[in-house]
Amino acid sequence: MKFLYAGGYYLTQAIFDTLYPGEVWGVHHIPPRGGFLLAANHASFFDPPAVGCRVPREIHYLARKTLFKKGLIGNLLRNVNAIPVDRDGDSDVGSLKTVIRTLRGGKGLILFPEGTRTPNGKIQDAKAGLGMIACRAEVPVIPTRIFGSYEAYSRKMRWPRVFTPIDVHFGKPLFPSDFDPGGRGKDRYQEATDRIMNRLRALSRPTP
Repeated sequence: MKFLYAGGYYLTQAIFDTLYPGEVWGVHHIPPRGGFLLAANHASFFDPPAVGCRVPREIHYLARKTLFKKGLIGNLLRNVNAIPVDRDGDSDVGSLKTVIRTLRGGKGLILFPEGTRTPNGKIQDAKAGLGMIACRAEVPVIPTRIFGSYEAYSRKMRWPRVFTPIDVHFGKPLFPSDFDPGGRGKDRYQEATDRIMNRLRALSRPTP
């Protein structure tokens, strides 16, 4: 790991171990080398670091492009492998190409296919973007389910609730033959997304 990334990694891990102690399952499902995509549910601002500090490899994240214009924050984001995304535009071809190039280049990346934090704690439906990236990159997809982050810091809460366990379950990898139905167009990508999300929803909460 790069020095700054490693420092943030171990600091974040210590914070979650102390303030949000939880169980972690399935770390052995994460490939030791080569590109892979983590597809996780999204309930809290805590989700990216809660997952990232449990992955024993550097991973890449998506972040709003406007954040990169803010000096120190922008530099920090670049050093922790954030990829700028224009979420206000109808499409961001440049970012999509960067994401696929990153995955094909043997890197790991986490994606939250619901697009935004759930308003009620339940996993929301996901659009075809996840399937499009997975099918084009042709890398293993690790369905990842986070438990407890909604209770710890949902979008309705002004302040986080400490000492709330946040558990992470990394599921078995899905390979292109598992999620890609073949064919062309949006229907192909939506079907791929649905297959991945079904596996994500089926993951149970880790037990001590």
